[in-house]
Amino acid sequence: MSGSKCTRLGGQLVQQLLDSVDSVLFDCDGVIWRGDQAVPGAPQVIKLLKKHGKKVFFVTNNSTKTRKMYVDKMSTLGFDVAEEEVFGTAYCAAMYLKTACNLQGKVYLMGSDAMKQELEAVGIQQTGLGPDHIFGKQTDWANVPLDPEVKAVLVGFDEHFSYMKLNRALQYIIRSDCLFVGTNRDTRLPLEGGTAVPGTGCLLQAVETAAQRQAATVGKPNRFMFDCVASQFGVDPSRCLMVGDRLDTDIMLGSNCGLKTLLTLTGVSTVDEAEANQRSGCAERQRMVPDYYVESIADLLPALQG
Repeated sequence: MSGSKCTRLGGQLVQQLLDSVDSVLFDCDGVIWRGDQAVPGAPQVIKLLKKHGKKVFFVTNNSTKTRKMYVDKMSTLGFDVAEEEVFGTAYCAAMYLKTACNLQGKVYLMGSDAMKQELEAVGIQQTGLGPDHIFGKQTDWANVPLDPEVKAVLVGFDEHFSYMKLNRALQYIIRSDCLFVGTNRDTRLPLEGGTAVPGTGCLLQAVETAAQRQAATVGKPNRFMFDCVASQFGVDPSRCLMVGDRLDTDIMLGSNCGLKTLLTLTGVSTVDEAEANQRSGCAERQRMVPDYYVESIADLLPALQG
């Protein structure tokens, strides 16, 4: 194995890397698909990894889909995936509140219907989904009606985000016994053609600013997402590979958890950015340097087919 970081993966090195791991974690958008199209060769890579006895998992910061919704999408793109192999932040947030926090009460949810479904699947009730229609009818903002059973505020991607929802979240959070959790801190969601839209991190930072308190986050690069996988499947970090297209989430997750890391160039980050991090002398930025990089995960095919 190569001792240097940010090494182009090819030739015999591919087989050496594959031989050194039992489990592979994949980010989704930008790695195995782009938009509504599978990355060429990606379904075959997943199939062959499983055929070679590797455990394969999918870890995504997107909180707008349930595990089942991901499986349905992946099936249409030609991937053979089981629901228990998918770890999105909607599911992981529900697991965090259920297992790590032992939540006894409801959640005030700033998020999606998928998050509601994943919460309910583990027996957690929520309030707050959808628009807050009290806006414009309230003059005493500090005394909005609150549900006394709410014991946690959970912030994910919420297309109905508003001042009233921000205010209501604040009123819950300033209760001393209220948990405060975010799905992820991605501030921008890159789109095809070089455009972008605001990400969940923008909404979460707004709530944190109002509350003067930082949320616990479950998504990448926070290690809870890996712990969620490892606790259910007995994954050994030293024999696990994280494959992603973003240095600040995917590669950082791998570094935070002691995994081998592989950057694929079909998504957001570039080799130039990785090398700049490597030269920076900053410990934080150096955790965003992958062990290896490939143009596409299809570059793994020759070793898997051999």
